[in-house]
Amino acid sequence: MTAETETSDATELELQSISLWTGPVVGGVLLLAFLAFPGFYPPMSPADTAEQVAEFYSRNQTLIRFSMITLNLCGIMLVPYFAVIVVQMKRMANQTHIFAYCYLTATVSGATIFALADIFFLVAAFRPERAPELIMLLNDLAWITFIAPVGMLVAQNLLLAAAIYFDNGPEAVFPRWVGHFAAVTAVAMAPAVGAAVFTEGPLAWNGAIAFWLRNAALVTFLVIMFPVLRGALRRQAAAGAPA
Repeated sequence: MTAETETSDATELELQSISLWTGPVVGGVLLLAFLAFPGFYPPMSPADTAEQVAEFYSRNQTLIRFSMITLNLCGIMLVPYFAVIVVQMKRMANQTHIFAYCYLTATVSGATIFALADIFFLVAAFRPERAPELIMLLNDLAWITFIAPVGMLVAQNLLLAAAIYFDNGPEAVFPRWVGHFAAVTAVAMAPAVGAAVFTEGPLAWNGAIAFWLRNAALVTFLVIMFPVLRGALRRQAAAGAPA
């Protein structure tokens, strides 16, 4: 290995490490924005009347704008964190990068949907003098877009699990249990699609499964993957292998 190659590998690992640490930093900002939105704890009910919804947006306009603008600006900043997963997937010895490229596509699609949901919340708060029925329509659109489109998240986790299962190199990039964990995360998130159908019960957008289980599974995945990725970077550095 030449000095130039060693320098390139060191730079690659340093950039991956920086991207990885954006996760907890951005995650802290997103948590602040999440807590600032008064409609998340407890989550608003689909059974609220148009008048109740309109009154909520009129009363909390400032907090809604702050929280959703922050989520919109910072949500996309989690992409570098997921990109580290993509780079590590490309190191796997399965003779193809198809899983990594599909994972990246699903990540970008999910970030786009997340941004749209934030915009719909902001539009609902933009003119609180609108007819309550119109604000209710925008609120429904925001909530369903925020909770129900879990296809990208499910695909991400299943792709990660498949890549790990197919990794047949002498030293696996990720431990095999991470594949099981990703598959379980996908299963936990999938039922949230019911938020587009149900107005009450655990599958409604404020339900125990659609809201709490879905979001808890996402946060748990982000937290667990941090030490997993750090371990993968340490092993890559020790092996002196290029990304």
